[in-house]
Amino acid sequence: MTFESQNPATPAAPAPSRRRALTALAVTALGGSVVLSGCAVANSDGGSESAAAASDTLRVVLQQEPPTLEPCEANLTSTGVIDRSTVTEPLVERNPETGELEPKLATEWSSEDDTVWTFKLREGVTFHDGSDFTAEDAAATIERAVNSDLGCNVEGYVFGDDDLDVEVVDDTTLTVTAPQADPILPLRISFLEVVPSETSTTEKVREPIGTGPYQLESWDAGQKISLAAYDGYWGDQPAYAKAEYQWRSEGSVRAAMITSGEADIAMGLSPEDNIGDLGVPYPNNETVAIRMHNDKAPFDDIRIRQAVNYAIDKEGIVASLYGGRDQVAAQLVPEGIVGHNADLAPWPYDAEQAKQLVEEAKADGVDTGAQISLVVRTAQFPKIQELAQVIQEQLTQAGLNVKLKMLETSQQLTYQVRPFAEDEGDIGLMIQHGNQAGDAAFTVDQYMLSNGAQSAFGTPELDAMIEKADAATGDDRQAAFEEIFAYQNEEVVQFAHIAHQTGMIGKAATVDYAPNSSTGDELRLAEIKPAQ
Repeated sequence: MTFESQNPATPAAPAPSRRRALTALAVTALGGSVVLSGCAVANSDGGSESAAAASDTLRVVLQQEPPTLEPCEANLTSTGVIDRSTVTEPLVERNPETGELEPKLATEWSSEDDTVWTFKLREGVTFHDGSDFTAEDAAATIERAVNSDLGCNVEGYVFGDDDLDVEVVDDTTLTVTAPQADPILPLRISFLEVVPSETSTTEKVREPIGTGPYQLESWDAGQKISLAAYDGYWGDQPAYAKAEYQWRSEGSVRAAMITSGEADIAMGLSPEDNIGDLGVPYPNNETVAIRMHNDKAPFDDIRIRQAVNYAIDKEGIVASLYGGRDQVAAQLVPEGIVGHNADLAPWPYDAEQAKQLVEEAKADGVDTGAQISLVVRTAQFPKIQELAQVIQEQLTQAGLNVKLKMLETSQQLTYQVRPFAEDEGDIGLMIQHGNQAGDAAFTVDQYMLSNGAQSAFGTPELDAMIEKADAATGDDRQAAFEEIFAYQNEEVVQFAHIAHQTGMIGKAATVDYAPNSSTGDELRLAEIKPAQ
């Protein structure tokens, strides 16, 4: 199959042929010690601008400060909302409205056997340091994010343990070979944000160099991140010359920044934040669930994991906390994702059945009084703390010993992604999973394989089912993933699904922008324009 651009951009004038010195701050781990490599980012000490920014500045307020802008961590919402298709760009990009892949830094891609894929790259593209983008950079990006020991989150999220064989044919041609036939390899590649070939493969970078419409101008830690439109961008210049991100954990505060004119876009809101008519809802493909570990009591007994599913009043949570806008979930992906099983029903709320299962397990010697740590990320989505408190109370009523742990992003990530943090209790992690790719492989490979990057456990039978589904196409692929979601609910029960969410942003009347299912993960600033 072959995909190509209908309207390839006219190549820009050739960039200087010099090769670049990497201009980034390298860090050995998120929040780790900083090592200066090359010269510092311009104006990195920041500057205090008036809250009433100039009209050529787009002002965005987020729920939290990103832990990093490392491009290979851009599948994390807090990083990707800034990086993806704004500072950095992928080879191909999924259209969130149609689900189709579209050209970005690659203009065509094709394969005869779904194993060897050839990408033709866009000419006339430069990085923010002025140097040329070539196939060498695309290859180095894949090697760094997928094949190295850097430990990029995107590796486990998208590619698992599989390495890719990458070959530079010429400056504008790249071949990528998968270890076995992979009909969705270009979709996987869309998760890789391209960086210069000189980018370190032993240290992660906090402040990236990309090819996007905006370049990083400054990061005033704890205060704001400033971007400036890149004059050498290969595509159309964005409407705003500058962009500024701030962050406030309280949704009502973010909403007030919109209504008072202090911000143009506010992320992660709900109607209860008093945003009024300036709140714009959108389907965000996010699903909230509790992921249970089974390496110690009490979750090492399936009856306790079943009890958790019965104990949570999902209908009540959706009605009381989210105004009935969300949909009670029976699986990790919503309708519209390849593999969604429409025949699955959510676990019913049955407090008495939950108590009975706990008592049965206790009678058989299970330590049902052992501590469960309910790990929750602060400000991850609206009313998350209230939700966590409701769940803690409902599980306590079922006879379980639950301690609530509200953690900042960098701390919570140590529980979310392998290798998991040790804890004094068994772990129930609140997850918010968004399948923006539109295919269940991006859910089950990371959350259900025995060694999945965000999977607490699995079974050999489930692993074999996933391997079969990943290689399937068409109706066979849909049926195979449907079977996986049913098997999880019946035989594994790693998850207590809660709800498929509906997102909401705050949008000033002076801004023209229609959010889509990808907005919460990648707010593409080039799509935002002043209202006419």
